Amino acid sequence: MQAPSNIQLIGDEVAIAWPDGAESYIRQEVLRQMSPSAETAGERDVFGNQYGGARKSHSGVRVTGWERIGNYAIRFEFSDGHGTGLYTYDYLRKLGEAPSTQ
Repeated sequence: MQAPSNIQLIGDEVAIAWPDGAESYIRQEVLRQMSPSAETAGERDVFGNQYGGARKSHSGVRVTGWERIGNYAIRFEFSDGHGTGLYTYDYLRKLGEAPSTQ
C-alpha cells in the first residue's frame, strides 16, 4: 500500500487522498474509537486469549496532530491525550471504506 498523498482535517473528518485517486473520509471520533493500540484494541496471547482493550464511544474527541511512521503508518494524536496507535495505510484505507466511518 502506498502512502497517502495528502491528509487534511475537514470539519469533523480526516480526509485522506491516495495516490490512485481514491479518497477516504473518516470521522475523527471513529478514528479514535478504532485505534489499533493495545490500550483500545487489546492484546492477544499465544493461546488467543484477549487482554485489555475497550472499544467505546469517543464522542467529541478530535485529532490534534499526526506524523508519518516510516513508510507504512500514521500515528494520530487526539484531544483526549491518546497517541499510541499506529494506523497502517492498509488499515486506514479499510476504515475509509467502512460504512460506519461516514
